[in-house]
Amino acid sequence: MNYWLFKSEPDAWSWDQQVARGDLGEEWTGVRNYQARNNMRAMRVGDRGFYYHSNIGKEIVGIVEVIRESAPDSTTDDPRWDCVVIKAVAPMARAITLDECKVTPGLEAMVLVNNTRLSVQPVTAAEWEIICHMGGISG
Repeated sequence: MNYWLFKSEPDAWSWDQQVARGDLGEEWTGVRNYQARNNMRAMRVGDRGFYYHSNIGKEIVGIVEVIRESAPDSTTDDPRWDCVVIKAVAPMARAITLDECKVTPGLEAMVLVNNTRLSVQPVTAAEWEIICHMGGISG
């Protein structure tokens, strides 16, 4: 299994909206960055990801699961852009802020800490375990 982080502005698409989609999940549409798109193309069903509220809050608030692999993004006719479908799995018992990640040993190389603009990014297994522990959940 691989691990990822999905960023969303909560006033555009929030954790609560993601949760409300239930087992149907939601297409992760609108990604227009090649690196983020390529990350989605590398995802497999069952991969897990952190759900991160960007701009407002700047915190990891939940865990999602990839339930459909990369396919054409339904919000564009441009064949360059793909998206996966993700569903909410569990909220973090305690949200983990970007500021906390920046000062936590073991997270200094995390993409979130070093490239805060990338909307879909990989997370290492070690980073996953650290953040799940910090957030009070088992990954």
